[in-house]
Formats: sequence, C-alpha cells, structure tokens
Amino acid sequence: YNLWSTMATYTVRRATLADLDALVHHRVRMFEDMGVTSASEEGAAMPGAYRRWLEEHLPRNQYVAWVVEDAGSLERAVVAGGGATVIPWPPGPRYPGTRLAFVYNVYTEPAHRGRGVARLIMDAIHAFCRAEGIRSVALNASVFGRPLYESLGYGVTPSPMMFLSLD
Repeated sequence: YNLWSTMATYTVRRATLADLDALVHHRVRMFEDMGVTSASEEGAAMPGAYRRWLEEHLPRNQYVAWVVEDAGSLERAVVAGGGATVIPWPPGPRYPGTRLAFVYNVYTEPAHRGRGVARLIMDAIHAFCRAEGIRSVALNASVFGRPLYESLGYGVTPSPMMFLSLD
C-alpha cells in the first residue's frame, strides 16, 4: 500500500529503510520539543536503539511510517514524518474491530510547521487504516499536537489515550 499526495510543495510517501536517519532525527527532536530529554546512559542510547528497532520492524510492516518531502527543495529534504504500529486489540465500547493502529513519532521540522504538513501524515495513516480494515486509531497527544488531533475528530478518553473511529 502506498499513498502519494501533494500539498503546495509537499509530497507524502511511505517511509523505507533509506529514511532511517530522518526517522531517528524526528523521534529525538520530538522528545526534545516535549522537554523529555535525558542525559542518562539510556537516554543517550535511544537513537541507536530506535534505529535498530526500525531496521527490524519497518521491513516487516510491523511499523508503518510516512515521510513528507519538500518538493520545492533541490534535495527533496524530508521535513516531517510519523507512523503507526498495528496491534491486535480486543473489541470494546470505544474501539470496534480486532486491530488498533497506535500512532506515534508525528513530527514536523520547525520551519515547516503551521502549513498542514502533520495533517498530511495523519491523512496517510488514516487512509492506510481504512484500506487495511483497521477501524480504530489511538495516540498520545503532546500539547503541540492536540489541536490537530482534535480537529481530526480524536477525543480524550478516561485514560490518557485518544481515539478516532474511522467508521
């Protein structure tokens, strides 16, 4: 499954192993922007551990990710990305179906924020889920992402997770 979409000078495409540097960079920056950084040995090891995790899970489609390229730049720089892990999930009152897509690592470079770039990532994730018959999507929202997720229909639940029904 591959989704291509263009908005202004932005193109969203499915991430591959060739995008590891950008995906790792985005995860590190996401945590830094949220104020979750660590000088500990475990914190310093996170980028390498995440790269190894991607190398294992991305080719198996256990983690599906998309990147946004700035088609207006000569090098088609990756300026945003995000993805989801699809997991077995028992049906419940807020989440029908038997699988759940858990979204994370949605990140946009500061110079490209406020232009709908993160929405492109979320639209790609939602389209993938619909095509795969995944009826529920969950995420933990940062204070930066919450307005976008709420505008897409996500709602806060009694637990800290937010859900969107794609029906």
